[in-house]
Amino acid sequence: EVQLVESGGGLVQPGGSLRLSCAASGFIFRDYLMYWVRQAPGKGLEWVSYITTLNDRRYADSVKGRFTISRDNAKNTLYLQMNDLKTEDTAVYYCATGSDGTGRGQGTQVTVSS
Repeated sequence: EVQLVESGGGLVQPGGSLRLSCAASGFIFRDYLMYWVRQAPGKGLEWVSYITTLNDRRYADSVKGRFTISRDNAKNTLYLQMNDLKTEDTAVYYCATGSDGTGRGQGTQVTVSS
């Protein structure tokens, strides 16, 4: 059974940084393409980034140049380094095995506010 546990969210001022983590278990992590998705208040799920099994990375235009996705297969952990955060980045962030949020965990809240 896929289990994903996100952590690292919090309250940060505009321009600040956060690093999210996602601990994976119940499946062979290194064999999966992994996603970060987010859901802002009152909106649907939005794809943020993904990383392939070969470490190819893609980003949504809204976060390109500010966010960096990475993975540590030895630790079964996915990361999202978020720099230069903006108020519009406020959302619950999930890691997932699908771009539609498949398998996502409980999420971690990121609030960007002054």
